Amino acid sequence: MGNQEHGIDPERLSDYAHEIKQVVALGTQVAIVIGGGNIFRGLQGAAKGMDRVQGDYMGMLATVINSMALQGELEKQGVATKLLSGIAIDPIAESMSRSKAIDYLKQGKVVIVAGGTGNPYFTTDTAAVLRAVEIKADVVLKGTRVDGVYSADPEKVPGAQKYDRITFTRVYEQNLNIMDLTAITMCRENSLPILVFNMNIKGNLVRLLQGEEIGTLVSES
Repeated sequence: MGNQEHGIDPERLSDYAHEIKQVVALGTQVAIVIGGGNIFRGLQGAAKGMDRVQGDYMGMLATVINSMALQGELEKQGVATKLLSGIAIDPIAESMSRSKAIDYLKQGKVVIVAGGTGNPYFTTDTAAVLRAVEIKADVVLKGTRVDGVYSADPEKVPGAQKYDRITFTRVYEQNLNIMDLTAITMCRENSLPILVFNMNIKGNLVRLLQGEEIGTLVSES
């Protein structure tokens, strides 16, 4: 949304695409899963009386819109991409499959996976982890608007403690809202670390992948 109340901010979209372009230039294979909350959130719809399943599918379509926007901006900046989707949506995107995603990554393309898991009752966080496990990613990078994991919401609780590193066990014990529990459990069971960082600080993504200690690393130990 950028500074808007809803929708897609062209300036923020351009910034994100530029960050990704810099990372691709380093030779990093990049797969991206984007939420759709700037357009529609299924849970919010359900809270207002909307059918939960319908709301979740609407949320999945919102992720498709965001993914198409990012694909268009990346291509505009000269980055080759492929858009895959967890829900069948020809001719906009190919259906997601592990083999396709891996092949496109090997070709040097940025793979954007839209449409969540393709099923209701699963969050975008869970979809992101599922795709990461499928393609055997090294790490899940969760870009947010805060600079890591805190003991409480730093936007609401002054003096909340920031963690540089934290284990999955402590995330459970402290009920920290990093990702939903399904996503956290999948990461733990597959020994897949999560790195939470502020995506809105220009250059953070590149610095992170170049080894700077940015954000919070969530892992088994």
